[in-house]
Amino acid sequence: MTRRPVAVTVAIVALVSLVAGNPGRAQDTPSSPDTAAPRRTRLLVRPLASLLVPGAGQLLAGQDRGAVYLAAEVYLLSRFLQLDRDAGLETRRFQTLAYEIARRPYAPTRRDTVFEYYEQMERFVESGAFDADPGPAFVPEADAATYNGSVWLLARRTFWEDPDVPPDPTSPQYWRAIEFYQAHAVGPGFRWSWREHSPEHQVFRETIRKSDDAFRRAQNQVGLLLANHLVSVVDALISARMTAAVGRPAALHTTVGRHGNTRVAVTLAF
Repeated sequence: MTRRPVAVTVAIVALVSLVAGNPGRAQDTPSSPDTAAPRRTRLLVRPLASLLVPGAGQLLAGQDRGAVYLAAEVYLLSRFLQLDRDAGLETRRFQTLAYEIARRPYAPTRRDTVFEYYEQMERFVESGAFDADPGPAFVPEADAATYNGSVWLLARRTFWEDPDVPPDPTSPQYWRAIEFYQAHAVGPGFRWSWREHSPEHQVFRETIRKSDDAFRRAQNQVGLLLANHLVSVVDALISARMTAAVGRPAALHTTVGRHGNTRVAVTLAF
C-alpha cells in the first residue's frame, strides 16, 4: 500500500471531524436552531470555495497565502496538460510506426486497438500466422518464438496432459485449447513482423517507453492537484472555525529569534 491513500484518508477524516465539530463543546455553548444553520453555512462558504478553486477560501478572507494555493493549481494543471499532450503525441507516433513498418504488408487498412496489443508488438518480433494451414482445416501457429505460437503453447500446456502430444482431435481437451487460442491469438487483420526492421523496432520500443513515462507523470500531477485542493479546504475550514470561535479574524505571532535590535517573527493569520 502506498503512502498517498493513507495520507488522503487521514486528511478526509480530519476534514469530517472539523465539519462535525466537537460534541462536548456544543453542549457548553448551546445555540438555537434558528442560528445554528446559518452559522454552519457561513463556516462552509470558504472551504467550499477552496474545494472548487484552491486558495479561493483564503482570498475571500483576505489571506495572502491563498495566492500560493492558486499559483500551485495553475502550475500543476498546466503541467498535467503538457504531459498528457506529450503522452498522446508519443502514442500516435508508436501506433503510426507500427502500422507503417510492421503491419502494412498484412493489413491494407489501418485499425488501432488496445495498448496491450502494442505491448506484445514490443516483446515479439513477429505475430505469426493465425491459421497456419491455407486449406479448410484450422491449424494454430506452431512457432513458439512468435506471439501466436506462444499463445498456442500456453493453450496446450493448460488443457493437454502433454503439450507435445496432441489428444484426439474430437476430444474436449483438444477443442478447449483451440478455443483458448482463437480467443487470444492475433487475427489476420492485426498481424505484424519486425523482421529485417530491427532499428525501427528499437525506435518503437523507445517511443512506447516515452509514452508510458509521460502518462505516469501526468497521473502524478493529478494526485498533486487533488492534494492541493484538500489542503486548501482543510486550511480554509480551520481558519473559518477559529475566526468564528473568537468572533474576529485571528492571528498567530511567533518570535523565532533576535539578532541585536532585530527581531525575526512569523505571523499566521486565520
